[in-house]
Amino acid sequence: MSNESLIRCEVYCQKGRQYSAAFPLGGGYSSEQIQIGVAERAEDGCRIGSVRVWLQNNYNTESWNLRLETPVKVWLPFPRPESMTALYLLNEWWTRPAFVSRFEDIPDRTQVLLMRYPDRCGCFVPMVGRAFKAILGPGTAGALALAMQSGTSGARELDEPLYLYAEGATLAEAVRKAFRWLAGEKNLRLRAERRIPEMLRYLGWCSWDAFYREVSEAGIRQKAEELRAKEVPVRWMMIDDGWFKAEENVLLSMTPDPAKFPQGFGGMVRDLREEFGVRWVGVWHTLAGFWGGLQPGSAPAEAEKAYLCRSASGKILPSPVHGAGFYRDWYDLLRRQGIRFVKVDGQSSTACHFENTIPLAEAAAGLGRALEEGSAAMDGDVINCMGMAMETILARPVSGVSRNSDDFFPMREGSFTEHLLQNAYNALYHNELYHCDWDMFWTVHPDAPKHALLRAVSGGPVYVSDPPGRTDPAILKPLAWLDGRLLMLSRSAKPTDDCLFADPRQGGVLKLHNAGSGGAGTAGVIAAYNLTGTAQSFSFTAGDVPELNPAGSCWVWDFFARTARRLEGGGRWTGSLPAGGYGLYLLLPEGRRCTFLGRTDKYAGFLALETVQETKNTTIAVLHETGPVGWLAAQPPRRVAAGGLDLTGRLETAGPLCTLSLPEAPDRMVLEIDW
Repeated sequence: MSNESLIRCEVYCQKGRQYSAAFPLGGGYSSEQIQIGVAERAEDGCRIGSVRVWLQNNYNTESWNLRLETPVKVWLPFPRPESMTALYLLNEWWTRPAFVSRFEDIPDRTQVLLMRYPDRCGCFVPMVGRAFKAILGPGTAGALALAMQSGTSGARELDEPLYLYAEGATLAEAVRKAFRWLAGEKNLRLRAERRIPEMLRYLGWCSWDAFYREVSEAGIRQKAEELRAKEVPVRWMMIDDGWFKAEENVLLSMTPDPAKFPQGFGGMVRDLREEFGVRWVGVWHTLAGFWGGLQPGSAPAEAEKAYLCRSASGKILPSPVHGAGFYRDWYDLLRRQGIRFVKVDGQSSTACHFENTIPLAEAAAGLGRALEEGSAAMDGDVINCMGMAMETILARPVSGVSRNSDDFFPMREGSFTEHLLQNAYNALYHNELYHCDWDMFWTVHPDAPKHALLRAVSGGPVYVSDPPGRTDPAILKPLAWLDGRLLMLSRSAKPTDDCLFADPRQGGVLKLHNAGSGGAGTAGVIAAYNLTGTAQSFSFTAGDVPELNPAGSCWVWDFFARTARRLEGGGRWTGSLPAGGYGLYLLLPEGRRCTFLGRTDKYAGFLALETVQETKNTTIAVLHETGPVGWLAAQPPRRVAAGGLDLTGRLETAGPLCTLSLPEAPDRMVLEIDW
């Protein structure tokens, strides 16, 4: 057997002792001092690898057990794909894509590797076990390199899952197969089984980029006054970092800082609800309470000591075993003051907090359970954040929403491209388990229109963080109804198949696909972004949206150009975008006599259609709200009426496009078209 087909394994012990062995998959190495083995099994269309290491200890002399940093490394022979996209941790909390063609170029801390072969695609996931997790790093010409981590040292043995690999005819099939297996193995719900909190179906506002840590009741009231005056229908507000007393990154109090909130939250929350129409108010904290945990000897540390523990580094932290009581007590206190949801940050910091205290996989799983049990006091309404390390992703059985990218950085020039890349490619795997939150943005910002479009197709929450006096209502109008409810698509937007394995900053156009269903059936959405410095051409077909029939005919509505074109079954739409340009294209199912655009002032305006009924000579459409509407037809109608009023004289036509420019109103509109 050639060396290229053998697994190579290295084991690193304390005080510099190490072992190295090479053997075939399913085999191993054994001596008086150590046993090493790597096995693989097949299950539900997936391949699951595992690794075992056992060290001989002498009971009355010094032993050399596993070291702290990556004590086990495995080089796994693997068929080389044509191209790969690696989703790797750029820090402890977030992943981003790297587009590579060689195993040697795989970034360190890669936690999902997407592969394309000539006849199939693959999804490779380094596994999370009971105590250890695996990560991918730079390999060799013919082998993937995996390293095991636990954040603790001194273990005598290791018997853990190493990797999961699934294949499919498409990448989506391979990813879905892999994460369905993971959900079953870890007893997790898939995204379709997870509830998105009701408030996140409405437009929101967050205090972070408006005030940072200088948030106060006065500032929040000032912002609420502005939003009311500008008729921006924000229905939830989140009070981010800065609302409680802290010092040197440790928590001093679980109640609002009286210098910033003199009367606590109760009166302010009541006024926001009754005077400003803000139905939900939430607050922020980290999984550890605050970034460095709780201050030893502080009131909360004493009151909650039954639910806390001390790490090897001296931090006072919620206990992975008993911590549910800490979160429950805090949320009970907050709920009595009108707080209805929480954003919990810093979730993938468990490896740092519990180093040499509790293995990272065990700590993450314990705190994930504790948070979800404790958040029952908030009806489970949690926004999970800074939690994209795989041990954290796989530690939340039920909660529905998880942040999908690093922060929106309003003052960092050119940051939109990175924000887009992270959200688009992270969603390829993150959306299998969660409703993805693509973060807040500013409506008064050079990139505001791009951000607004990105949120429109994201399939997730939409919230902004403009400081007082700086909200532009026009940016938000295409995203929500007059009551603040979002026109939310059915899942996270993801790159089209031809964009999966190529860096869109180097050429071409990044196209994101999504879909949604209204009264006229399922429509597709393509959002296109040119991230290069020169004009780029691009194309797409109905088959680029998985929910659509690739052989079916449809109409394509170019939202910004206000033009439409019919695509015959299997036909291709072509276009171009200037440097930095963007576009939105709606792929609409053909109706018998006409194809409805719905509300022409909304990005996903087809969602306005609640029902469409057609008889021999009449089409009747019920729309969620009154406002500008449009449809496509071979010939203009004989008569158009709404609410008993004849509107034929107000109809505008341009080729197949028919539009009625009606004022916005919160009432349903029954549109009757006679042919």
